[in-house]
Amino acid sequence: MYSYEDRMRAVKLYIQYDFSLASVIHELGYPNNPKSLKSWYIEFRDNGFLHEERSFDYHKYTPEQKRIAIEHFIQHGKCVSRTVRALGYPSRPLLYEWIKEECPDLLGGCKRRNSLVYLSQEEKEQAVIDLCSRTGPARIVAEKYGTSKESLYYWKNKLLPKEYSPAMAKKQEPLTREEAESQIAELKAEVAQLTQQAEDLKRQVHQLDLEKCILEKAAEVLKKGQGISIPTLTNREKAIVINALRKQFRLKELLKSIQMAKSSYCYQVLAMNTDRYKELRDTIHSAFDEANGRYGYRRIRAVITSDGSTVSEKVVRRIMKEEGLNVRSIKRKKYNSYKGEISPEVPNILQRNFHADKPNEKWLTDITEFHIPAGKIYLSPIIDCFDGLPVSWTIGTSPDAELVNAMLDEALLTLSDDEKPIIHSDRGCHYRWPGWIERMESAGLTRSMSKKGCSPDNSACEGFFGRLKNEMFYGISWLGVSISDFIAELDRYIQWYAEKRIKLSLGGMSPLDYRRSLGLIAPR
Repeated sequence: MYSYEDRMRAVKLYIQYDFSLASVIHELGYPNNPKSLKSWYIEFRDNGFLHEERSFDYHKYTPEQKRIAIEHFIQHGKCVSRTVRALGYPSRPLLYEWIKEECPDLLGGCKRRNSLVYLSQEEKEQAVIDLCSRTGPARIVAEKYGTSKESLYYWKNKLLPKEYSPAMAKKQEPLTREEAESQIAELKAEVAQLTQQAEDLKRQVHQLDLEKCILEKAAEVLKKGQGISIPTLTNREKAIVINALRKQFRLKELLKSIQMAKSSYCYQVLAMNTDRYKELRDTIHSAFDEANGRYGYRRIRAVITSDGSTVSEKVVRRIMKEEGLNVRSIKRKKYNSYKGEISPEVPNILQRNFHADKPNEKWLTDITEFHIPAGKIYLSPIIDCFDGLPVSWTIGTSPDAELVNAMLDEALLTLSDDEKPIIHSDRGCHYRWPGWIERMESAGLTRSMSKKGCSPDNSACEGFFGRLKNEMFYGISWLGVSISDFIAELDRYIQWYAEKRIKLSLGGMSPLDYRRSLGLIAPR
């Protein structure tokens, strides 16, 4: 149950964030059910306010019902549970409150009797001896020690086993003082022996538990299979196992069970604490920071090995995990520009074949949306299937015809007379307006369109948007950033993407460096 303040806060944020349920829940962490937030908003919209929380009505019973319940409690053994079961009302806590209000003297607390006579263990043993060797009634022995007969027999049953009871029956001769002392001495000796045996068994159980934990921990941290043998482990592996169990067992007993000298253990601990990858860690940090946290372990490794160095991919991944170098990755709903079938249907020529043998053979285009506190921004690029190079792009605050037409005009300037690429897009209205169609026909370009609502038909362009948003948009606070500043930042990223961002599919080179390596463009 959420308080009135919590519900009002959620409704205000829901209105502030343009009715985005995900944004409100992401910031506040509640409510668990998005339908609750919608119902709060509808109530606020219709009434102008939200209802206060209703408390449980504890006054739904009449005074007559209250009187009957109290009388039943008094007349039937003063048992709350019995009264509730018989009448069917009220709850136990509520009936208890009624009785406390009307008849508080009926609910007397439990009284605990404390013994007024305190005897030491030696005095209790002496009392049992006197009880067993008495010639008169047990009452006299009880009066002597200032206790009751029940306490005497209770002490006797604790000190003497049951098999001695027949010998001390009233019809038989009582034990002499010397016989009782002898029996108690024998019992003490037996108790001491059993105590020693219990201690020995406890040590054995502890040792077995230690050996079991060593085998289990060795299998866990060393990834060893079944049938592991402690003597066959290396000193480094033994030290790892000992470190994993140091909080559970003492070092001395671990070293003894695992058969390792303390000096060898200290040497291995010192060696393990020496970071052999210190320089590599600094290099990885530099590469990660230079890419603004956009490179995963594969691209970081490609950057390191580009100068001829050798490093394992697993080592890079482990170091990045230890250092907390994580690439931002958040998925959001993308912008949809579909407005219906406003022009004749265009076939899907590419059929998801995004491979191109040369530049300017297959182009992909689409529009994506960025939503920041300052407003919405739209990006329209053209991506070359040959190497993923952004051929041209436009950025604006409205997804109109000017946005896509200006992008196409810039792309056409990069073509030679004999280059006529296929331009593939989705079924958005921007690619079905007269201006776009006229430009395509004038340049002699071929149109290709995805099926309705089928994003995999344009997955290569969608992949570009995904990488772009994961690397420079998601996970970053854009509060206080103006639209013009965001457009400049987005433009810088796309230029960096084309000139410097390495692609593993291109041999660890950026799209422009890849074209330079093939001699398609002039070197720097």
